[in-house]
Amino acid sequence: MTDDRTAALDWAGASLGSAVASADPLEGGMTSTMLALTHEDGRETVLRLMTHEPWRTHGAALTARERDAQHALAGSAVPAPRSIALDAGGAATGVAAHLMSRLPGLGRESLRDSRLEAMAEMLATIHAVAPDEPFRAYETWAWEAKWVVPAWTRHPDSWRRAFDLLAGPAPDHEPTFLHRDFSHRNLLWTDDTITGVVDWVETSTGPAWLDAGHAATNLVVAFGPDPATRFLELYADRAPEPVDPYWLVMDAVGFLPPPGRAPMFGDPGQLARLDDWLHQLVS
Repeated sequence: MTDDRTAALDWAGASLGSAVASADPLEGGMTSTMLALTHEDGRETVLRLMTHEPWRTHGAALTARERDAQHALAGSAVPAPRSIALDAGGAATGVAAHLMSRLPGLGRESLRDSRLEAMAEMLATIHAVAPDEPFRAYETWAWEAKWVVPAWTRHPDSWRRAFDLLAGPAPDHEPTFLHRDFSHRNLLWTDDTITGVVDWVETSTGPAWLDAGHAATNLVVAFGPDPATRFLELYADRAPEPVDPYWLVMDAVGFLPPPGRAPMFGDPGQLARLDDWLHQLVS
């Protein structure tokens, strides 16, 4: 299949019943090309095109899961996009494609306490969703092949302790509806109100604290430990069960690159913050 942008935009216009007047790239999009579309009738949508490997190879399952998650969230208190059309096999678009509604709001690089509290409340709201059919069981991103002490660490023994912890059995947990990639990067805001939770391709069933841990690791890497620790404190007041550090460690280790690949972050400061956070978790 080829990545034919024109064909994808024609499909999006036909799916909505109004041709695309303009298409602008959205920031982020580690897995996909994300386009903000304005249609001739004035409506706005977002088009996901699974153009980036290795996600492109699995694009049919990922986009179908996002569609199913958005259906499951319809009518809930979670402000998720509405699925409009899906071309999981790329028959019309060349790659797996998902057309969805566009939500209001902007990303935030400043996360004061009121916004951290809104994040914690939104995550608890997500975890309270009970879909008619459970989504797939969560997958760890801390694969055993990643259990290599990174060359850039100042705390090699802490990474070894983390690997030993993950080598043991996973704790019992209450199966919970998970976003699975919940972080400040996937939230839209109007002032201090979350007006959109996006990127549902990894939706899963699993331990609630794995979602919270992922949000915390992302906060650490972007801003340092203080907002991450505060977010976890706020979420603990709303969590369905007590925290088990196992899940926080699992998420932090998941940020290590697979063997032979460069670190996920090129900024030494980001690596140092991840390093110190892992050390804090296992100390």
